[in-house]
Amino acid sequence: MKCPRCSCEIEPRNPYPTVDIIIEIDDKIVLIERKNPPPGWALPGGFVDYGESYETAAAREAREETGLSLVDLRQFHTYSEPGRDPRFHTASTVFIATGVGTLEAGDDAGKAQLFSTDDLPELAFDHARILADYFSEKK
Repeated sequence: MKCPRCSCEIEPRNPYPTVDIIIEIDDKIVLIERKNPPPGWALPGGFVDYGESYETAAAREAREETGLSLVDLRQFHTYSEPGRDPRFHTASTVFIATGVGTLEAGDDAGKAQLFSTDDLPELAFDHARILADYFSEKK
């Protein structure tokens, strides 16, 4: 890529756009156990593809990782701390939706399971912070 000021070659260094989804079923939320590094339990989600809306990416990632369709999809917050993903800088727009269908792990999810506020496992990335914000706003 050429710099617009001096035409020198530059490599763009922008955060990678991602989505995470808080999928509600009854009074619980869906978490996946990741197959790939970094390991751990996490909200379903992933990278937004070029030419794809964030809403479409959220629905696609939910379907791929949990087998669920989403209804009542709405934006929650965006989280963009540079260290939130140990691999590289990501900026994640988090959505909330109701899950419909049969919950089953797929794609890069080793397991998909329902959890309540009181039985959350240790979470990857900054997902503990995201869920703390979510549960705080739900009160």
